[in-house]
Parts: sequence; C-alpha cells; structure tokens
Amino acid sequence: MTAAPQLIDLKLPDGPGGSAGLKAVLAIPSGDGPWPGVVLVHEASGLTDVMRRQTIRVAEAGYLALMPDLFTEGGPRKCLVATFRALLAGAGRAFVDIESARTFLSERNDCTGRIGVLGLCMGGGFALATATRGFDAASVNYGRLPKELDDHLLGACPIVGSFGGADRSLIGAAARLDSSLDRLKIAHDVKEYPGAGHAFLNDVETGPRVLRPVLARFLGAGPDPVAAADAWKRIEEFFGEHLGASQ
Repeated sequence: MTAAPQLIDLKLPDGPGGSAGLKAVLAIPSGDGPWPGVVLVHEASGLTDVMRRQTIRVAEAGYLALMPDLFTEGGPRKCLVATFRALLAGAGRAFVDIESARTFLSERNDCTGRIGVLGLCMGGGFALATATRGFDAASVNYGRLPKELDDHLLGACPIVGSFGGADRSLIGAAARLDSSLDRLKIAHDVKEYPGAGHAFLNDVETGPRVLRPVLARFLGAGPDPVAAADAWKRIEEFFGEHLGASQ
C-alpha cells in the first residue's frame, strides 16, 4: 500500500517568478524504484483532500506523484484569478511552479527521468499548456482548450484526454482536441463520456457547497464512477506506454 502523501517544500529553479515557499504533496509507490514521475495539477478548488487522494491514486499505479500547491501564497481566494490569468497568458507563477515540480522529480534518485503531467479541471488546462515544455506524456482531464490549438500543440508530447459530454462549458472540446492531434500526428487517446460532466474523475463533489447545485446543473459536475474507472484505465495504459512500465 502506498504511504500517506507527504507535504514538502520545493526549491525553485534558478530565476524569479515562482511561489515563495512553494508547497507540494508527494506520494511514493510501495516497493523498490526507480519509478517514472507524474506532476499533478489540481483543480480550481486547490489542493483539497480530494486532490490528495488523486495523488495517492497515481502513486498506487506505480508513479512518483507530486502535486504542487499553485495557491501556496494565499489559497484559492487570493490566488485563483492570478492563476487563471497565467493560464490564459501561457506564462507566470503557476508555470514556474509546475516546472519546479518537474525538476524536483527529475533530480530524485528514485525517478527514471520519464515524467508526465496530469491535470484536472483548471489543472487540465495547465496539463495541455505544458505538453510542449519537457514532459514525456500529458493527461488532460476536462481542461479548457486555447483558441489557436494547432499552433499551441506544435511539438507537444503524447496526450491522453478525457471529457464529459454533459459538461456545457466544454462542448465539442474532445472532438476539437482529437482533430488537432490527428493533424499534427501527435500520439493521443481522446475520449468523451456522454453521460459524464465536469469533474467526473473526483470521488465526491467539490467546490464551494453553496455553488454545487449550480455546477451540477450547468456543468453536469460531479462524480461518475463508471466513466472515471474507464478514464483511469486509459490514463494508466497511456502513461505505461509513454513513461515506461509502472510497478
């Protein structure tokens, strides 16, 4: 069984721009390494207990799993808007923090050096945005797509994407991403789950309690165990192919 995840401090790479005192959750697989690594990028609610369980889930699949806290400097209330602005701009503190996490894993003796990125919700957007920035595979889960998608994905690593057909905020996103990756001849596996909505990989409802009925109504947001099981199977198989065998 994977040990409980550890809250750790990450050292920033050379150069300014990252979160001061960047925190992260690290989950290490059981057994003997080395293992491939995965940087997880959390949803807009932040590094919650649900996100910690996702980190454990990835470690149990045989990967060094590291989730940096993009809201280290003040929590979602203070950092959310700036983090979304960074995502739209393709630059900023969040990208430095994600690179810090990738560098941290790459320098560990128990890491094979093959590293993927997996994002959920807001993090799915970051997983797509960093697919051209040194990762070996990316898992994009109901993440928003940029307008100039082909230009954005030039030189991207292999991508596995999962979207919910009941998510009104991402209508057509799966088909658009699949077509772009086809044109660019990038290895990929993109699937839309017709009955699932936003955040269907989570095991419980997330977000502010008062907003959950609205999120469920307009985004179809909430767990979908059947779709989630299939999506995780595809993610593990895809990462196994492109990051190397897990334990």
